[in-house]
Amino acid sequence: MTTIACSRWTFGACLALALFVPDPVPAQAVGQPTATSCENLASLALPYTRITLAQPVAAGAFTAAPPPFGPPPDYRRLPGFCRVTATIAPVPDSEIKIEVWLPVEGWNGKFVGVGNGGFSGDIPHFMMGNPLQSGYAVAATNTGHDGGGADASFAVGHPEKLTDYGWRAVHELTVKAKAIITAHYGRSPRLAYWTGCSSGGRQGLKEAQRFPGDYDGIVAGAPAHNFMPLLAYATHVQRVMTDTAIRLTARHLTLIKSAMLAACDAKDGVTDSVVEDPRRCAFDPASLACDAANAPNCLNPRQLAAVRSLYAGVVNSRAGTTPMPGPTPGGEPAWMAFRPRAFPIGASYFRDIVMRDASWTPAMFDMDRDLARALADDPAELMTTKTDLRDYIARGGKLLLWHGWTDALIPARSTIEYYEAVLSASGREASNAVKLFMLPGVDHCAGGEGADMFDALRVIDAWVDQGQAPERIVAQRPLPGGATRTRALCPYPMIARYRGTGSTDEERNFECVRHPSQ
Repeated sequence: MTTIACSRWTFGACLALALFVPDPVPAQAVGQPTATSCENLASLALPYTRITLAQPVAAGAFTAAPPPFGPPPDYRRLPGFCRVTATIAPVPDSEIKIEVWLPVEGWNGKFVGVGNGGFSGDIPHFMMGNPLQSGYAVAATNTGHDGGGADASFAVGHPEKLTDYGWRAVHELTVKAKAIITAHYGRSPRLAYWTGCSSGGRQGLKEAQRFPGDYDGIVAGAPAHNFMPLLAYATHVQRVMTDTAIRLTARHLTLIKSAMLAACDAKDGVTDSVVEDPRRCAFDPASLACDAANAPNCLNPRQLAAVRSLYAGVVNSRAGTTPMPGPTPGGEPAWMAFRPRAFPIGASYFRDIVMRDASWTPAMFDMDRDLARALADDPAELMTTKTDLRDYIARGGKLLLWHGWTDALIPARSTIEYYEAVLSASGREASNAVKLFMLPGVDHCAGGEGADMFDALRVIDAWVDQGQAPERIVAQRPLPGGATRTRALCPYPMIARYRGTGSTDEERNFECVRHPSQ
C-alpha cells in the first residue's frame, strides 16, 4: 500500500486518502533513479570520469590543509557527509579533479558549486563548509591542474590544461556533480547555484555566458572577467612596486590611504574610515609631494608619477583607450601583494603564456604591444566579457554581482562597467535579473575597514527560490571587544546614507538613496 506523508494533512484525512489511493508504478519502471549508498558511488559509471574516493565522513572528522590566505576554517563544525572525489579527462592531457560533499541528513534538495582564486591549482575546501552546513550538496574543482595560485607555468606546453582552467573544468564539475548527487539521493537537485569571488567570480560569469543552463543563480564577487587587461594591470603594479628607482614602500602606501581618508572620510556624513563612494572623493596624492630623494612621509616626483599611473589603470596610449580602469583610492596597501614573492600572477602569465620567454621580466613590459599580443591569442577563452546574457535570463537565471570599493587587486570600476554593459545588451528584463552591490571600504573579496561579511548564498537562494529580489543587504563587520557593526548595502547606483540619528554601527539607521549628483 502507498505510504503518504501526513505532515500537511489532518491524520484522519491522510489515512483515508492512503486507503483509497492505488500503489504507483515503481520508480524504476518510470525511469526514476534509485538512491545509491555513499560507498557504492565508487562504482558509479560516468563518461570519461574515474571515481577515486567515495567515503562517509563523520561529523567533525574532516581535516584539510589550511587555505592560502585568511584564518583556517573550523572543520570540526561540519556535519556528517559523503565525500566523493573524481578525476575527469574529457580530452587527452586533461586531468580535472573534483570533490563533491553530500549531507548525510537534511539535504535541502539544492546544489552549490564554489569557485577558485587566481590560477587555482587546488580544491578550495575552505569554501565548501558553509554551504554544507546550510544543507546544500556542494562541489569544487582544482580546474585541471595542481600548483600555486599565481603560477601560470602549468599551461606551458599544455593548451588543454589552459582550456580546462578557462572554462571546461567548471562545466565538467557541474555536470558530474549533478550526476553524483542524483545517484546518491535518487533525485536530481531542484536548484543549482554558483558562488565565487575573483577568479571564482569570473568562473560564474563564464557559466552564465557559455552554459546558461548550468546554474539557476550565480554570485560573482569581484570577477576577474576582463582577464588580459587585468593581468596587464597586475604586471604594471608589480613593475612599479619592484622598481628600485621608485622605491614605494608599505609605509608610503599607508600614508596615501591615510591622506585619502583625511580628505574624504567625513564627506558621507559618517567618520568611520570608510568612504561610501570613493569616485566622489577629490583626493590628489600631490598633497603628499616633496622634493626629498627618498623620505618615508612624502612622495618624491618619481613616486608621485608612479602612484598616478596606478590610479590610471591600463591605458593604451596609441589608441587612447583604457582597457582596465584603475582602482579608486583607499586600497593602496594591497599593492604590496604584487611583489614577486607574494602574488606575481600577471608577470607569470605574460612571461610563460604570452611571451613564452623564461628570461622575460616585468621591466620589459610594453603595455600596448604586449597586451595586444595577449588579446590576439586567447584560445582558452580566458576573456569573459560577453555582455548579452539573454539566454541565461530567459530561463530564469539570476546574477548577483558584488565588489569592494577599495579593491586594489581587481579595480572595482571594471565590474561597474560590465554591469552597465549587461543592462544595455541583455534587454528589458536584465534589470530584474542582474543586480550589483558595491561594498564601501572593502578590499579584494574581504578585508578593509568596511562591512565585508554577508550571506550571499542566502541572498541568491531567496531571489531564485522565493522571488525575493535583493533591494537591501545587511553586511557585518566585527569590532574590537566583541561587538558587531552592521551596515546596509544598496543596489548600484544607490548608496547608503546615514539618517542622522542613532548608532552608525546599526544598519537600520541608514537608508538607500540615489547620490545627490545623480
